[in-house]
Parts: sequence; structure tokens; C-alpha cells
Amino acid sequence: MKKAFLAALGLFCLAAAAPAVAVAVAADDPAAWPRRQVTIVVPFGAGGTTDVFGRIVAAHLQAKYNQAFVIENKPGAGGNLGAAQVAKAAPDGYTLLLGTVSTHAINPSLYKQLPYDTERDFQPVSGIASLPNLLVIRPTIPARTLPEFITYLKDNPGKLNYASSGAGTSQHLAAELFAMKTGTQVTHVPFRSSNDIMNALTGGHVDFSFDNITLALPQAQSGTLRALGVTSPQRSPAAPDVPAIAETIPGFDATSWNGIWAPAGTPKVIVDKLAADIAAIMAMPDVQKRCQELASTPTPSTPAQFTAFIAGERTKWAEVVKAVGIQIGQ
Repeated sequence: MKKAFLAALGLFCLAAAAPAVAVAVAADDPAAWPRRQVTIVVPFGAGGTTDVFGRIVAAHLQAKYNQAFVIENKPGAGGNLGAAQVAKAAPDGYTLLLGTVSTHAINPSLYKQLPYDTERDFQPVSGIASLPNLLVIRPTIPARTLPEFITYLKDNPGKLNYASSGAGTSQHLAAELFAMKTGTQVTHVPFRSSNDIMNALTGGHVDFSFDNITLALPQAQSGTLRALGVTSPQRSPAAPDVPAIAETIPGFDATSWNGIWAPAGTPKVIVDKLAADIAAIMAMPDVQKRCQELASTPTPSTPAQFTAFIAGERTKWAEVVKAVGIQIGQ
């Protein structure tokens, strides 16, 4: 009797535990992703262009899967702090990086040592968007065109400073490339985000910046800053009256871009699902309209396409960093 009771009790416990075991297996099944909160690390401050795109993607993924997609801003060291956090995260699809040209194309050459390996530690998922930076100056500088500004810099060597959102960012390297090609001397003042740059510029604390067109253009249109050129090879449809810097400095190109990475080893089924999701999101009419407002071009891609694109950009910027002759770290 006692043995029969114990046997029945054991069967009952197994039956009761079965749903919990099934849930645990489903939660760990890559094909069932996502079954809980997903964190997207943005390695720059809140309010900047990278952050804006991160929140667009996160909002649509959250709506599709009815799971929380949370943006975690972790600025510092030109994006390296946030990127390193994702490089060390579990490869389960629940920690992603919204990286940029800085974190995965510029920094590998700019920094002597990185807390991550851009090729070994990450799985590229998809591009999101590309956009030019905009050269803006404080309006009290007596220059209304790019040639006039170059002359002003040459007449005042070492006296003007420029802002960026950190060493190694596209703003930083664009300014250094500009100084090299124009033979001018300027001083770098790093900040933590594009919002900080705009506050410093409009407050007259710095002289100029090659900041993201998304935030800089409204300031130029309002007259609080003066726009002199875009860093893309051609003029931007968002600011057709602003010349491309390449019109004055042939070959000048410092276009920004961003995309999504997962830690290396993330299951292919998750990576492919994410890439397809991003492609669908970037094709949505409301997102297309938002991209136009942000003066950006959607660039969704397959993981293989994104991997090849990054490799080409890394080679390009390595040549620029070498030509400029700058390196961070000992």
C-alpha cells in the first residue's frame, strides 16, 4: 500500500514538473527566441542619432514579439565600453549591440588596444542606416562658405577647437581628415553625446563640429549654427543647398553608418530571424518617412552582406587613420 502510494506520488510530481520543464526547454530553444527581455546596447549617449535608430528598431521588435526590447546607453571610449559589454555577453540573442562605423571600422586601427576583437567577438546581423555628418560652425565665426572657413583656420592656427562625441567616433576622424587635407591645426574636445556637442556649440564653448546631420541640421536651419558642408561624396537630399565638402576637397568622404551585432556564437536561426526583422522594419512606410526626416538612407542587409561591407570599411578607415597619423593608447 505504502509502495503504491509513493509510486503514485512520484508520477504526480513528474506530471506537475513536466510543464515547467517544457517551458524551460522552449525558453532555451533558439527557434523560440525571444521568450524574455532583449537588451540592445547603444554605446553612445541618449538622444544621439545612434540612440534614435536603436529606439526605432526596439519599438517595432517589441510590438512584433510582445517582449520587452530595452535600450541601454553605455557611452565612453568612442563606443568601446558598450561594444565590450556585448562582446562578453552570452551568445543567446538577448544582448545585442547597435554599433557604428566607429566601433567596428575605425576603432580597430585608431586604438592600439581594444577590449574586444571586432571580427572574432561579434556576429554581424544587419545594417540599419547610413547618413552624412554635417560641418557646422558657431555663427560668430566670420566665414559663410567652406573656402572662407579654411582660410580662417589657416589664419588662426591652433586657435579653434572642434567637438566630437568621443575619441574614435566619425566626428573625430572626419575632423582630423579635414585638418590633414586642408593643412590646418585644430584642437579636439571630446564629449559624451551629440546632444552635448549641440549644447556646447550653441553655447559658444566650442567652435565647430562634424556632427550627425540629424541633430545638426535643425540648428543650422534655425540660425543658431551655420552649415558649411556634408561629409558624403554628394549633397544630401535633406539639405540640397549645403554643398558636399568633396566639392571643395575632392575625394573627401566620411559617411556614418550603423547596424546590429550579436555576440559571436549566437545561433544562426536567431541571427537570420533578426536580419529579416530589421529588413521588414526598415521597409515600413512610417520608418521610411522617419529615415527621410533623419536625413538617412536605410541599409538593411543579410548577415553575409553586412560582414563583407564591414570588412571593406575597416580597410578604408585603416588607411585614413594611418595617413592622419593618430593612434590612441600606449
